[in-house]
Amino acid sequence: MTTETSGRTAPAPDPARWRILAVTLAVGFMSLLDVTIVNVAIPSMRNGLDTSAATIQWVVSGYALAFGLVLVTGGRLGDAFGRRRLMLIGLSGFVLSSAACGLAPSAEVLILARLAQGVSAGLLSPQNTGLIQELFTGPERGRAFGIFGLVVSVASAIGPVLGGLIIALAGEDGGWRWIFLVNVPIGLVLLVAIAKMVPGARPEQRHTPRRSADPRPTRPSLDLVGAALLGVAVLCLLLPVVALESGRTSTLLLLALVPVLGWAFVAWERRLGRTGGAPLLEVDLLRRTPGYANGIVVGSLYFTGFTGVFLVLSVYLQDGLGYSTLATGLLLTPFAVGSALSSPWAGKAVSSCGPRLVASALVFMMSGLVLLGLMAWVAEEKSWLWAALAIPLFLAGLGGGAVISPNYTLTLADVPPRMGGAASGALQTGQRVGTAIGAAVMVTAYQLGVAAGGASGGLRAAIVTALLILGMALAAAVHGARRRAPTS
Repeated sequence: MTTETSGRTAPAPDPARWRILAVTLAVGFMSLLDVTIVNVAIPSMRNGLDTSAATIQWVVSGYALAFGLVLVTGGRLGDAFGRRRLMLIGLSGFVLSSAACGLAPSAEVLILARLAQGVSAGLLSPQNTGLIQELFTGPERGRAFGIFGLVVSVASAIGPVLGGLIIALAGEDGGWRWIFLVNVPIGLVLLVAIAKMVPGARPEQRHTPRRSADPRPTRPSLDLVGAALLGVAVLCLLLPVVALESGRTSTLLLLALVPVLGWAFVAWERRLGRTGGAPLLEVDLLRRTPGYANGIVVGSLYFTGFTGVFLVLSVYLQDGLGYSTLATGLLLTPFAVGSALSSPWAGKAVSSCGPRLVASALVFMMSGLVLLGLMAWVAEEKSWLWAALAIPLFLAGLGGGAVISPNYTLTLADVPPRMGGAASGALQTGQRVGTAIGAAVMVTAYQLGVAAGGASGGLRAAIVTALLILGMALAAAVHGARRRAPTS
């Protein structure tokens, strides 16, 4: 069935698009949840496997490292070979690696399984936004991204709660294993749902026309050189950060290679595009697509400033104040509640408010963090600390939920659907890099603050650092809003 649009025949919207979205977002929620759910399980894993904190830190950071490495490549594979195929491959790997994590006999096996789990998640994640690009248009796309933003916010914030609950039910020694094992039955159910509901490759994905004079269709190909250059560049950026979190500095020299590899990637992609090849990412999108480059900057800085705060709060509440794992997770719940309320609304409102919405939401979130620091200082030794933290966390959640979904909508609004997966992968790569850097920076700021002023001093130092980074995100959002503002 087709509809007429501007004198041309366009495919009618898929009538099952909202059900497809629900299935794919359930998969996305599971992969994003595993970024934060293990944060509260570090003591349990350390005791259960009888290993050091530095070794266990690789269980947390290795997932983010592997996740970030393959996002753009995973998105491009979905663009070329179809979302369903990549989701089935990625989810199968995720289920198997989750089982391997849960049954791991040693820390070394756990780390290797966690890396495999991260790679699988990197193949899965870009397919969510790629499907939104393909299935939805106009205001509906904004609403779909609003729901997606809700999933991202809630998965990030609810992870410590679920992790704490699972460990409380299963026991401190082996409870961490069930954090991974619960993915297995859920993943198997979702594999069946994906196979039945998610559409296969579109005709233009099955056969990509040549750009040369040869009219014969060709099978889509992957830009292996571009994938290798980008992967090594991300590795050189993330590996020193992960090593720094684990107390090692031997890989810091790799950072010098990042700009060189970045330049080589851009040069190769442009050359491939000029010669009629199929680049991994059309880098000209950064220059010619309104809001795309700026949206990546805003998203990366936001995740750098926001996710590290949760890690620091978890350390502050458990190590600084002696709260249990479950109590810590429950105390962080108001942020998820605030995000759940604002994300769907922001997805609808972005079509009328535009880029100003992102800037306003950042101001709201930063105000919540300022209030959080003040209330934690005032009520640190009081029995009503939970109430003092709940209000600012809720306000920060309202602001944070109104950042993610509008930023996705605005960043990808003018990206061609044929590059939707790769473009989304680049946006999410920035977010994963920001998450890893933010965790290292915030923990360092917290430790320096603890040395100077105890646990409350550490929390204040981390919040000030987060505000500085979010201030840069706000400046980028204001700049983007001005550039998009209509000229009279």
